[in-house]
This record gives sequence, structure tokens and C-alpha cells, in this order.
Amino acid sequence: MAEAAETLFGEPDESGESYGRHSTGILPSHVLKRLIRARREVLATEDVEEAQIQPASLDLRLGPVAWRVRASFLPGPNATVREKLGAVAMHEIDLENGAVLETHCVYMVPLLESAEFSFRVSGIANPKSSTGRLDVFTRLITDRAQAFDRIEPGYRGPLYAEISPRTFPVLVRKGSRLNQLRVRRGSPQFTDTQLKRLHEEQPLVDGFADIENGLALTADLKGDVQRQVGWRARRHTGIIDIDRRGMLDPLDYWEPITASRSGTIVLDPDEFYILASREAVSIPPEFAAEMVPFNPLVGEFRVHYAGFFDPGFGHEMGRGRGSRAVLEVRSREVPFIIEHGQIIGRLVFERLTEPPPEVYGQGIGSHYQSQGLRLSKHFRQD
Repeated sequence: MAEAAETLFGEPDESGESYGRHSTGILPSHVLKRLIRARREVLATEDVEEAQIQPASLDLRLGPVAWRVRASFLPGPNATVREKLGAVAMHEIDLENGAVLETHCVYMVPLLESAEFSFRVSGIANPKSSTGRLDVFTRLITDRAQAFDRIEPGYRGPLYAEISPRTFPVLVRKGSRLNQLRVRRGSPQFTDTQLKRLHEEQPLVDGFADIENGLALTADLKGDVQRQVGWRARRHTGIIDIDRRGMLDPLDYWEPITASRSGTIVLDPDEFYILASREAVSIPPEFAAEMVPFNPLVGEFRVHYAGFFDPGFGHEMGRGRGSRAVLEVRSREVPFIIEHGQIIGRLVFERLTEPPPEVYGQGIGSHYQSQGLRLSKHFRQD
């Protein structure tokens, strides 16, 4: 818990204004730490813990209270979240000692962190990998927001998490970490031409790189018959404690999916699947990536709630030799067939202002390095 965790706060760091070697880009871990110590860009009502800092992001913590709300909402340009809550809040929930968030309900939770962004600093949020793999729909909201998961340049104010478990009820408490924030300075562009050059210098996938508006990833559904290629979530299971690792039997919550002779699977509507990419991915230490959905016009499915790929993911510097991307997939309104090798998402890359001192996999509790088809850290990996 927070009181026993190592924190970043000591004396404020007055070491200067530098955001890194480059003037624009995503801020790496050591820059985030320096800014947090100096009470700049990101503030918190309780000391930030060492474990919250990832190579290119900051884990955000739930505050002590949640509201069950009638529906998801955005406050819009003329209102705060608190002002909107008055019209949609149904009841208040104490999170100090933990509470269960039920499936198909929507909750709003103030976070312990807040933003004090400078005029050139902005943010983008995503669910943590383990959150997405549990089918917990989580989005960041700010006051006067017109879009989810975005913090506009110069924003100064509170942060909120909207949470809606879709398949499993989850137990959360004050301090639980469901989503993460990347902080960016400026608006650097990374073109397909630059991405192709980067792949030539440091291969990003183990094979042909399909680069057009990002790096394409495809579904792995083929192999010897009876080889497992995915998981489908079971309904009406037990509760999952967000903060407990390696305690649950996967078969109590998931049904294995094995390869077919045709190399296809049918996604049933309103079912949740875990698949893996055919490509093994390698993210260079000075870059971060984000999975974005492929063109929605080519299929009735949504992929990858949790889209952040850290510097060093699958990279040899992080003791990886390429890691498969785990894909969180849900069909929309109708059954839909996915074939082996079908494009299911694209990785967009962005440079950091400078490489972090430790990348994904270098002794920082990186759970998914060198992964294949892998469930979240809450399940036993026998």
C-alpha cells in the first residue's frame, strides 16, 4: 500500500528546465521524476510512488471515493466534471477499504493525481495492459473536456477515471492503478518515411513491415490443429481483485480457443477475446508506440483497449527477443470472422525527448516482456 511504498518526494529538484535532449517528444521516466519532485506538470494529493513511474508513462491512482453514474458523459467546454455529476450521479461509494465495481455499470472516480501543465505540455491516457486484458473499460476525463483520454496543453485541474467493467466484476480500492498517462511536450510528427528508416536500422518486427499510417500488426490464428490461439472470457465468474497478482486459475474465467484447419475464428457479438499478433514486436529504447484501431470500415470489431507499448518492449536492451502484441478484441453488433494474418491494428511511434535510464524489462517488474499469448498478471501462468 501507499504508506509502505517507496516514494519519489524529497527536496524539490531545482536542476533546471530541461525536458530532455530533444525539445519535443514524450517525457521519459527520469524527466517525469524530476518534474514531480519539483511539483511541476503533475501534482498529487499523496506522494507519488516509485512503482507508478514507467519508462514513458505514469500510472494514475484512484482516489478514496467513486460515484455510480447513470451514463458516460463528457463535460464539454463550459462545465467541470463536478458540475455534470450533479445531474448523473446515483450514489457515492467509499473506496478506502475496497469496493466491487459491477459489470455494465459506469463509475466516475477522482484520481489522486492532477495536472498543472505548461502551455506546450499535453497528455494522452490509456488503460494499463492488465486493465485492458480484464475487459475493464477505463477512460480519463478532465474538466471542460471534449474528448476522452486527452489532456489539453496548459490544462490545470483535476483528473477523473471513468470505469465500466464489461465482463468481470472487479474489486478496487483507493490507490488502485487502472490507467496510465503519457506526458508530451510539443507536437512532434513521426512520418511513415521515418518509420521505414527506423525499421531498416532497428527491425521493429520479425519479418515484413507493412508501414502505412503506422506499422500493421496481424492476428495469429494458424498452426497445428489444437494449438491454442486465444482465450474467450467466461460469463458469470467470480470477482477479480485488481491489486492481487498470480492468484486466479485461468480456466475459472477463460475458455481456451484452439486453431482450426481454416485458420479463422468467429467473433460472437458481445463476447471478449484475447488473441496475439503474428509479428514479434521490438520497440527501440528511444521510442514509444501506441496501438490504434485499424480502419473500422473493414470489420465489425474493436481491438486493443490498452494501447501503450513502452520503450524497450521486446527489445534486446530490455532482455527481450521480440514480444507478441496481445490483442483485446470485441465484436460489435454482428458475428465476424477473423482470418490468420488479417490486419487488426497499427502501431504509431513517437520519439522520447531522450531515452529513459531503464527500459521495459530491465528490472522494473515488466510482466509482459517476451510474452506470447498471455493473460493479465492476475492469473497463474502455469
